[in-house]
Amino acid sequence: MSKPLAGVNAIVTGGSQGIGESISLDLAEQGANVILFSRGLDAAAVLVSKIEAAGGQACAYAVDVCDETQINSAVDSVLETDKKIDVLVNCAGGFSEFFPIEQVSNAEWDLVMGLNLKSAFMMSRAVIPSMKLHQFGRIINIASIAANGPNPYGRSYLPYGTAKAGLIGFTKHLAKELGPFGITVNSVSPGTTGTERVLKARDAESLKKMADQAPLKRLVTPKDTAQAVLFLASQGAGGITGININVNAGVVM
Repeated sequence: MSKPLAGVNAIVTGGSQGIGESISLDLAEQGANVILFSRGLDAAAVLVSKIEAAGGQACAYAVDVCDETQINSAVDSVLETDKKIDVLVNCAGGFSEFFPIEQVSNAEWDLVMGLNLKSAFMMSRAVIPSMKLHQFGRIINIASIAANGPNPYGRSYLPYGTAKAGLIGFTKHLAKELGPFGITVNSVSPGTTGTERVLKARDAESLKKMADQAPLKRLVTPKDTAQAVLFLASQGAGGITGININVNAGVVM
């Protein structure tokens, strides 16, 4: 049976764990050749083996997505091997810990902005020439519920929320610029997601409280976000660009 994404080359940054892992697995299941850009290759290698064992195609490159030289070198290597890049999922992001604004150093601000926003800019800039050449492309940026405002579940982190809000703005402006070349640019904003890390960090009572706050009465899963990405990567989403899809069980509407 033909798979919808057969013949599609898809780069996923931060694709070896959490939401990114689910996105990578679902893209591969639909026939895409998944190309992981990961700072460390250990987890990426495990995921590549998992995808291949299931009959899919995948490979991994060691790339720090905050380093322009590493990005450009890896993209050049992909193009030498696979000749084209059809899909880019900018999933790398996050932050290490919470600080009140008085304790946010310039270095911390730059680090969070670099990982969550500048990385998407540099990755997109690197793959766009290939997409323009083939008059086709799908760029999908993983933003966050934090882009809409303070976290309704508890603590918010100013640099992270600001970076993710910027990512949605970047998505819209880039969508307008690239539309004439057959390239769509969209974003997906997950709410607090039941990843392995989140489930380990919270007790059952706090998880239930968070779920009860959502109209759907549950936490979203990595699969929920992955399914939104799959749709935006598909031919069926060819007329959709410049939008942000909230995947948060209705917490933010």
